[in-house]
Amino acid sequence: MTHHSVCLTFDFDGVSSWIHSFESPDSPTKLSRGLFGVDVGAPRVLDLLDEFGVETTWFTPGHTIDSFPEAAEEVWSRGHDVQHHGWSHTRPRQYESRAAEYDDVKRGVESIVDLTGRRPTGYRSPSWDFSTHTLGILDELGFEWDSSQMATDFEPYRVREGWAAPADAPFERGTETDIVEVPVSWQRDDFPAFAFNRKRGYANEKAVFRQWREQFDWMVDNVDGGVFVLTMHPQVIGQSHRLARLESFVEHVADAPGVAFETVAEVADRFGSA
Repeated sequence: MTHHSVCLTFDFDGVSSWIHSFESPDSPTKLSRGLFGVDVGAPRVLDLLDEFGVETTWFTPGHTIDSFPEAAEEVWSRGHDVQHHGWSHTRPRQYESRAAEYDDVKRGVESIVDLTGRRPTGYRSPSWDFSTHTLGILDELGFEWDSSQMATDFEPYRVREGWAAPADAPFERGTETDIVEVPVSWQRDDFPAFAFNRKRGYANEKAVFRQWREQFDWMVDNVDGGVFVLTMHPQVIGQSHRLARLESFVEHVADAPGVAFETVAEVADRFGSA
């Protein structure tokens, strides 16, 4: 029977994204949305995951670990994998230099080591973007895999270096590196659908959860050994009614034959050793 994987992942941003990635970093209302994720959303999500005995991946900025050590420890102590999501949740292209980006990534590594006692093997970029320096920094710091890019939908691949995208010449793919990519998608992310901002409202929630289910079913029917990565944020998915919809989705996946819940690291390790 074909083995399919579902990776439930959580970007545990806390207040870091509001401070470092959005305007008005001193807005108490915006910061309170992050605090909801720490104090209310994350405990609800963890309790739900306990019911199913599912191990998941929490991409956690060092800022969250250092600001809310008890909440971060709760994630780790309840058996979930903690991986890298920057220290400050700064988008890679916003750093003023390679040195600034390197220092932030390294600081995030140190926060995870302090929490877990081991170095993270995987990285997820804040806002899913790379600078021209990011890949080299990941390689220098010993990362083995990434989960930020979108060149496939349900199949891991290797990140490429040396590519070129000139405006007046053909695109050049570059060459494969040792870093494994476990791809993501904006279509399988709760934030753009459910997190209100001044430029967009809410999507139809029933339709979004139905879309997640339909995409999962399509993968099972059409992709040999597919990997379904769902990206969620405790401050978004942890809102009361959404937990029931998430529970229904998890039940649907659990009932599918030949499907296993896995951490992103498990998927990347298997692909990298194949």
